[in-house]
Amino acid sequence: MKQVTKLALAAVVAGMAVNAAAYEQGDWILRAGAVTVAPDEDSDSIVLPTAPPTVLPGVSVDNDTQLSIIPVYMVTDNWAIEVLAATPFEHDITVDGVGIPAGSIKHLPPTVSMQWYPRGGQKGWQPYVGAGVNYTIIFDEKVDPALAGALNGLIGATEADLSLDDSFGLAAQVGVDIPLSDNWAINAAVWYIDIDTTAKIRTDVGTVAFDVDIDPWVYNVGIAYRF
Repeated sequence: MKQVTKLALAAVVAGMAVNAAAYEQGDWILRAGAVTVAPDEDSDSIVLPTAPPTVLPGVSVDNDTQLSIIPVYMVTDNWAIEVLAATPFEHDITVDGVGIPAGSIKHLPPTVSMQWYPRGGQKGWQPYVGAGVNYTIIFDEKVDPALAGALNGLIGATEADLSLDDSFGLAAQVGVDIPLSDNWAINAAVWYIDIDTTAKIRTDVGTVAFDVDIDPWVYNVGIAYRF
């Protein structure tokens, strides 16, 4: 019964897709939904100024999901410009190996892409691929009390501050709109974004800096409306 229901739903969606209007030059499309940033991070080791130096293996960054707002303009039937925007993401950072919570950050990763729609100008589902640039703004960095306590015990620091540089990098994506009517569609998309930053932990004893390649996979599931 479940299999029959799935097939019936698939047939309904396919039927809607066949009858839906084509994407054409001059169309505006607004996508919105839930977007998840899942870092595929690679971090340098953290070398603390002890005698001998204490080397920590690096940090990991957890996932976060926020509301996506993604406007698209069809420059031609087959080419479009898209801006990926979202409400601010917040990630917890953990020191690898020892599992100490290091802190948290917030960021906005606006990404502008040029997209190609191979079925532009044709009715039905609209797959697309894109490539573009990303600028990630990192703010509201906070040191976790657990890290502050560890730094106090290891190097005698009584104050600690965390900062991460903003990032500029490339992005690539694939996605699809599955029409429900002439104007409404279901959207699913995935991006790979190059986000590289330098993290600095400043204390009253000294400053420790290390590079972190966050390089997230970004997933969006939601709806699209064609104007």
